[in-house]
Parts: sequence; C-alpha cells; structure tokens
Amino acid sequence: MPTAVIDGISTRYEVAGSGPPLLMFSPGGFDSSLEGWRETGIYRRLRLLDRLTERYTCITFDRRESGQSGGRLERISWADYAAQGVGLLDHLGFERAHLMGGCVGCSTAAVLAVARPERVLSMVLYSPAGGVKYRMKQHARFLRHLAHAEEYGTAGVAELARSTGSGFTADPRVGPWAGVIRRDEAFAERYVRTDPERYRVMVTGMARLLFDRDTVPGPEPEDLLTLDVPALVVPGQDDSHAPSAARYLEECLPLAEYWNVPVTEQTETSAPARVLEFLAGTGE
Repeated sequence: MPTAVIDGISTRYEVAGSGPPLLMFSPGGFDSSLEGWRETGIYRRLRLLDRLTERYTCITFDRRESGQSGGRLERISWADYAAQGVGLLDHLGFERAHLMGGCVGCSTAAVLAVARPERVLSMVLYSPAGGVKYRMKQHARFLRHLAHAEEYGTAGVAELARSTGSGFTADPRVGPWAGVIRRDEAFAERYVRTDPERYRVMVTGMARLLFDRDTVPGPEPEDLLTLDVPALVVPGQDDSHAPSAARYLEECLPLAEYWNVPVTEQTETSAPARVLEFLAGTGE
C-alpha cells in the first residue's frame, strides 16, 4: 500500500472506489489501522466499506503510531490526529471531503470539522467512543503502562514491545509507541534514551488531556454547538461506546441526524443504506 509523509510521519493509506472523497478515521482505539473497517467489532459484520466504495472514493489509513504508520515521541493530542487527516487530504489533492469516524475515530473527525470546517462536507459519527467507563478504562491503561515503565525503564518497555505483536489496546504494558518501536530502529534507540521523568510527564499529560471527560473526548462542546456541518450520529452500546456519548453529539451538533436504532438492529443491509442516504443528502 502507498505511504505519505505527513508532518514528518509516514502514513500508510489506501484509496478505493470512485465518487466524492470520504476520509475515514478508523476504529480500534490505539490500534486504529485501516484494516479496522473490515476486521474490528461491528464493522466486520456491517461491511460498510464494501458498500461505501460503490459511490465514494474511500480514503482509509493507519492512524499515527498504529498499524504500519510511523510516529513521534511527544504528547499526542486530538489536534495531532486531526492534522494527519488534513495532511492526507492535501497529499491526495482533495480540497473538501466527507468525514466518517468509527469508534475513537469519531473524536478525530469532529476535531477536524471544528478546526477546518471549510474542508468538510459532512461527517458520519458511527458508534462514538465515550462514557464514564470508557474514560476510566483509558486512564487505567496509561497507569498500567507507566507502572511497567517505572519498574523496567523504557529499555524494558522496548524489549517487551519487540517480543510480542500486541498493541497498546491489547497489552497496556507496551505503551502507545509499541508498533513504531518494532518497525523503526532509530526511533527505538531514541525511545530507550528518553529521560524517565520527562517520559512520565509526557505520558501522564497525554492521558489526562486525551481523556478529560465522561463523554466523547476531543472537541469542546461550545465549538460543536456552533458547527454548521451536517452530521449523522449512530449509537453504540457497550462500556466503550456508551449510548450517552452518541446522544451528547446529537445534543451539541446543530445539524445532527440521530439514527435511533439499537446495535442489534444495525445490519449489513440497514446500516450502509442509512449512511449512504445521509451522504447523498449532504451534497458533493
């Protein structure tokens, strides 16, 4: 698959289908690779990507520090994730695009829409990640990683990352940069040399600022309340995708449509049809 260097970070991406551009922010938490649209959770069952490529140019990619994309050792923010998406649109020559987020990808899509509304035709926010249990789970994940790093050092973290194929979502001990450590020896060497206190502060700040609320993290509600971008919100229903998170987006977005259908009734037939219906009504 092709790659693009965006803000100094290699990004693996794929373009499929034809029609207006649809930039898709992958599900999968800290392992948000483009395969998530076919292999992760509900998306495997719904086959959304297969249907969407019939009418849209679907742009999928590995989020930075995920899949085969690169990364950088820094306190990562939602703005950094959104900047990757804007950079990919620039690289491909698309001035405007529809956005779609799955799971945690909803946060990045919404942050991008707030920051660059002139680049966004509409957005589909499918099963947004959020809720009090989600926040608690994310903070616990970072704490588990920091405990391991404190006991074994960054060298021990790097050694563990190289010895397993698990990502941060599956095994918090390996940390958010595990994939980059495995693929990039120069990055791994810099990682191992990082001052322990500097590393602790950076990771602590990342956890606190990425997951700072008991609903959908990322965009501020006051910014969403003034955002004139059409949005379709589709609820999830588990500890990481609380229905309250989807209702929050419905409440905050002035031009939101809420698909009030339980997850069990979101099928391979009904879900792609509803998404396509929404996109068709928002212009090209």
